[in-house]
Amino acid sequence: MTTTLERAPITKKKDRGVDAIPWWLKLVTGVVGLYFILPTLFVIPMSFSKATTFQFPPKGFSLALYENFFTNPVWLDALRNSVVVALLASLLATVVGTAAALGLHNLQGRLAQFARTMLMISIVTPAIVIAVAVYISFLQWQLVGTLAGYVLAHAAIGVPFVLVAVTSALGGFDPKLLRASASLGAPPVRTFLRVTMPLISRGIVTGAVFAFVTSFDEVVIALFLRSPALQTLPVQMYNSVTVEIDPTIAASSSVVVTAVTAACLVLQFVGSRRKSR
Repeated sequence: MTTTLERAPITKKKDRGVDAIPWWLKLVTGVVGLYFILPTLFVIPMSFSKATTFQFPPKGFSLALYENFFTNPVWLDALRNSVVVALLASLLATVVGTAAALGLHNLQGRLAQFARTMLMISIVTPAIVIAVAVYISFLQWQLVGTLAGYVLAHAAIGVPFVLVAVTSALGGFDPKLLRASASLGAPPVRTFLRVTMPLISRGIVTGAVFAFVTSFDEVVIALFLRSPALQTLPVQMYNSVTVEIDPTIAASSSVVVTAVTAACLVLQFVGSRRKSR
């Protein structure tokens, strides 16, 4: 006796693809993007102008503004000060922000939330409020106009960016790896250098780059901390349009925009290559 089993037809549900982006959203995105890059479209062409004043569209082609920027001691000193301050501030902010992220990663409760809020508060606080508070405090500590004052102030506003980047990297970190390393006899320092840091290195590098860019572009706090012997490039750029009309600011602005854009693109390229691997 033979029996036949009738199989019910199996219907496969089609996976719903990603909805197409509506045309009006593309238009809004394009308008917003154009709004952000529009100043650059004016500044960069003006940096190659022969004119001795601000003029758009530029008449003629010349590298005189770039030559003045890279040969004038005033601009070179300001650029060197900005690079030194940004490097030291980003290094300090990276160490503090990474340590804070590791310390707060497994903590819960109101105290941990309060600590995170205090470390992130500089992002939402107006720059002028921070600048006034820093100036009043640093006057008592005799740090106004010093390299240490610049580094400490800029590191304070860079710590939140490192904290966010490292905390995000720790979201995919497996704590079992720490227990495995400890069971093999590795001390905490070696565990951090050999296990933890390589796995969260992308977050550390991202935070360091953002801290560097934030310090390099910062102008409000730098205006309060400047001295005749020490001022950063954003302060010199501010002086070039308020104290005197110096078209060299077009060349300096182009250099800053190019440097910041290159740093962000390199960071994105490195991150995409690691993800593909």
